[in-house]
Amino acid sequence: MNARLTPPNPCPVCGAAVPASALACPECGADHETGWNGDKTVYDGLDLPDGEFDYDDFVNREFGDPRKTGRGRMWAWLVALVLAGLVLFILLT
Repeated sequence: MNARLTPPNPCPVCGAAVPASALACPECGADHETGWNGDKTVYDGLDLPDGEFDYDDFVNREFGDPRKTGRGRMWAWLVALVLAGLVLFILLT
C-alpha cells in the first residue's frame, strides 16, 4: 500500500469522516487496495436523477404554464397597480 496516497474525506462508501493520516476508513474499512468507491456508496439510495435537471420543465409540471393559466398577466397587472398607487401617493403627499 502506498502511504503517500491521501484518503478522501468523507469516505465515499459510508460517508464517515476519514482522518488525513488514515490508511483506511475507520467505519467501513474501505482503503486504496479495496477501493474507496466500491460497488455501493452512501449516495446510492438517494434516487437522484440521471440526466440534467430542466428547471423550466419542472416549474411547468408543478405550477402549470403561466401563459396558459393567466398567472403571468395577473402578476403584471398587480405590479402595475401597486406602482401606480405608489406614484399617486407620492404626488398627493
